[in-house]
Amino acid sequence: MPSFADVLQRRLRTDPGQPLVTFYDEATGERTELSVTTYANWVAKTAGVLVDDLGLDAGDAIGLELPPHWLVPVFEGAALTVGLTLDDAAGTVVGTTPEATLFCALLPFAVPAREPVATLDFGTLWPSQPDVFLGVADATPLEVASEAGRVLGDPGRFLGLLAGGGSLVIVVHADDERTEAIRAAERAG
Repeated sequence: MPSFADVLQRRLRTDPGQPLVTFYDEATGERTELSVTTYANWVAKTAGVLVDDLGLDAGDAIGLELPPHWLVPVFEGAALTVGLTLDDAAGTVVGTTPEATLFCALLPFAVPAREPVATLDFGTLWPSQPDVFLGVADATPLEVASEAGRVLGDPGRFLGLLAGGGSLVIVVHADDERTEAIRAAERAG
């Protein structure tokens, strides 16, 4: 069974410019699209934040307390790249509340929080990280059922889509009519 790194490298070789994650927030008007290459870049920078700024090592656990957002697949990929386990009960938490170890404002393009935060702010940390992460060699098998196609759904389906050659469209704060219009425009199942 291939690792996350193996699957991502295969996707980078075969379809680097294809959309991989597309995010719509109808409350803010945000539309963010990450190609395979852009996704890999965000994963590398985020893995650097997890190691350099949070001091995490392979085998450590991290909790993700984020709503559906394009950063969820990024943090999942970064955690797998570093060799972390995802655990809701972990002491190190990425979230949107002041109690989070790493605060994410979830503003477009992961910019810093508008107000100062008492914890580490992802929006101020990721830009200084390199575009390639050369840390832990990830050999953990990616144990997900492969899914194919372009799918409108929850970030929880992302790893299966990555493994199967598919892509994900995430839509939040939209009524049913708008969600269906986005599904049609994105040609998502």
